[in-house]
Amino acid sequence: MDRLAPSQRPDDRPAGFQRWRSLAFLHWEVPVEAVAALLPEGLSVDTFEGRAYVGVVPFTMRDVSPWWSPSVPGVSNFHELNVRTYVHAQGQPGVWFFSLEAASSIAVIAARTGWHLPYHRASMELEEHEGEVRYESRRLWPGPKPAELSLRYRIGESIGAAEPDTFEHFLAERYLLFACSELPPDAARPEGSPLRVGQVHHRPYPLHRAEVLEVRESVVAACGLPQTSGPPHVLYSPGVDVDVFALKELPAAVR
Repeated sequence: MDRLAPSQRPDDRPAGFQRWRSLAFLHWEVPVEAVAALLPEGLSVDTFEGRAYVGVVPFTMRDVSPWWSPSVPGVSNFHELNVRTYVHAQGQPGVWFFSLEAASSIAVIAARTGWHLPYHRASMELEEHEGEVRYESRRLWPGPKPAELSLRYRIGESIGAAEPDTFEHFLAERYLLFACSELPPDAARPEGSPLRVGQVHHRPYPLHRAEVLEVRESVVAACGLPQTSGPPHVLYSPGVDVDVFALKELPAAVR
């Protein structure tokens, strides 16, 4: 599997631009079969040393805008949270989102309609002070609920960009996302909907170690996965500037 090719910039014009800031990458190991049961036909679980992972990634979005428009104050900046796993379609590695939360009704409606992604409206707070970060999220609509995250962590030493073939690279350096043309019922496996693939482009994440001081979450179980237990693996990134490219139908050759 070529894990570096998706990081190359496409020749197409970007569909939009975003700045991702203050990202925490929390990961727990989950049974491969539990992940596979929730994936659409055409996607396979991508594992590291035979292990599957679910990621909970809270961050904040800045200057979100389509290619033809500047960012709009009060609309283009909002917090976000995603629950994701790692998949491949016959050699193309990428991300499958079980759910995404955003503190913007406009962003939720646009993403559910135009990108076929399972976004939810949430109430969110993010505070940073002297290297310590607090993040709170509570899903408002649609269900299932409860789907909440309460997180407090401390940013640690810089480790730079992840080296290829490392665990950190496997978790963080993902440039393809897969989506279905129709959203499934909440916490259900999509059935009979064509797969699409989208790409983002950004410089490699500048990464830091981090220490989780407190974490309580119910967003993973709300997706139909087993409840997480034990401390997560955690990384932090101050962020990257991102070009976002339009979804395309997955070529028949790789379905």
